[in-house]
Amino acid sequence: MKEVLFIHSAGPQGHYEGSDFLVSYLRKKLGDEYAVVCPEMPDPENPHYDEWREKLAEEFSSFNDDIMVIGHSLGGSVLLKYLSETTRTSSISGIFIIAAPYWGEPDWEVDEYILETNFPSKLPGTPEVFLYHCKDDEVVPVNHLERYAEELPNAHVREFDRGGHLFSKGLPELVQDIKSI
Repeated sequence: MKEVLFIHSAGPQGHYEGSDFLVSYLRKKLGDEYAVVCPEMPDPENPHYDEWREKLAEEFSSFNDDIMVIGHSLGGSVLLKYLSETTRTSSISGIFIIAAPYWGEPDWEVDEYILETNFPSKLPGTPEVFLYHCKDDEVVPVNHLERYAEELPNAHVREFDRGGHLFSKGLPELVQDIKSI
């Protein structure tokens, strides 16, 4: 069974809230061949990087080698920060970042989440990085995708006209990309 670690967005995470749509969609579409684990991150309605980093360290220690990691919104930016600032013994076969804010952009200046300037060089030796964002995202402007694409020129960039921030109708391209690894 292939292991997938999904790090959810900030904000409420109940049924039909936050990343619940995407997690439910992935579990249904990926089926029994994949174990999609979505831990509850600390205080998602008032998140702090240090607390999320500690939770990520705990989660990564429980996985076998060769996992896939997905981050939605804040979960995506925190995941990239964590992966670029820590050393792990397990390998990662794919990084999937969905509608993530690029901290440091105008109106998004929150120091605790800002990536180091050379963060791409510190990411694990991962063969595949995928970036997903919608032009109609009502929370994180699509220009944040462009910033990540500049920093990660080898990433597969998936930009959509519609889908909003939550991708409440699913993300078939994500399922296809996961299965391609």
